[in-house]
Amino acid sequence: MTPLVETEMSGLAIYAASSHLRRKLALLLEVHAAAPTVQEGAFVLPATSFAFLDGLLSAFSATERLDLLAAPWRGTRLDPWHLLPLEQWVRRLGTPWFFAAAEHLCFHLQPIVALRSGEVYGYEALVRAQWEGQVLGAGPLLQAAAAHGQSRSFDARARRSAIEQLYPQLGPQQVLFINFAPGVVYNPNICLQTTFETCREVGADFSRLLFEVTESEAFPDLRLLGSILDRYRAEGAQVALDDLGAGHTSLTFLGTLRPDIVKLDRNLVRGLHADDPRLPLVAALIRYAHALDVRVVAEGIETAEELRLVAELGSDYAQGYFLGRPAERPSGLSSQAAQYWLNRTEHHSTGRA
Repeated sequence: MTPLVETEMSGLAIYAASSHLRRKLALLLEVHAAAPTVQEGAFVLPATSFAFLDGLLSAFSATERLDLLAAPWRGTRLDPWHLLPLEQWVRRLGTPWFFAAAEHLCFHLQPIVALRSGEVYGYEALVRAQWEGQVLGAGPLLQAAAAHGQSRSFDARARRSAIEQLYPQLGPQQVLFINFAPGVVYNPNICLQTTFETCREVGADFSRLLFEVTESEAFPDLRLLGSILDRYRAEGAQVALDDLGAGHTSLTFLGTLRPDIVKLDRNLVRGLHADDPRLPLVAALIRYAHALDVRVVAEGIETAEELRLVAELGSDYAQGYFLGRPAERPSGLSSQAAQYWLNRTEHHSTGRA
């Protein structure tokens, strides 16, 4: 990943697409004494006034922001190759730490538990970064990567780092769940090669790697998504889709792609109780997945009651804070989850007696 050196910028040229926005922009700049100049039809905000950009952007609605563009101003000239939405530039300038932090990726692991046995089936790799004494989470890292135009490089780096760091820590037969964004893969035969090379370098059993599509419904090209999943499977890996039940297209994706595993949208599970009207829907989604020979993970499990209900409804696996919080190393079941299975085992033994 190669950073654009923002320190070489003497200012930021801001364009407004309409006369209305231009007048509003000029007024706001005047009110805040930002001291812009007008060059090539744009307001050039000096680097000394960049701290004002957050406040400037907040004065515009989401619709208005679509018509505000910006590009670096370098001394006496505009850099047209980096003309982007102003909102993206504000995020870029607000995350100067991104490239350095991306060199220090680490991961937290959250267990995914087989509901029949109570054993840890695998762990999901959750990307983090150690930076200047703090741990940066996935949200800030992904947003910063997008702002810097580095989503593809960051996603590939995170996949490789997860395999290198975490696969050797797995227990026998445990599976590593690795997230990836399909929008960054333009050609699976090209974009996934470094991922597969890393797998071979660590001696990974591909069947114990599961690549999980994040935000699959936001990716409109179903054919390309299918080719990406097929490429993973051709190497022997498993694939998964997330958020079944979150939107109107999720059933279409599931029926067409038929992944190895699908994750139920956590909003279907959160707060689930015995008289919950969502129970028939959850049961129907699980039956539909099983009819397609797709296994189901219930996400967001935070109570013993939620765990009991999804198990009774037929979910194959579960994941959530009740079972185990994300941790730096594979930590197995939480004490409360271990006690849950102990109680269940004792109850079944008493019943047979």
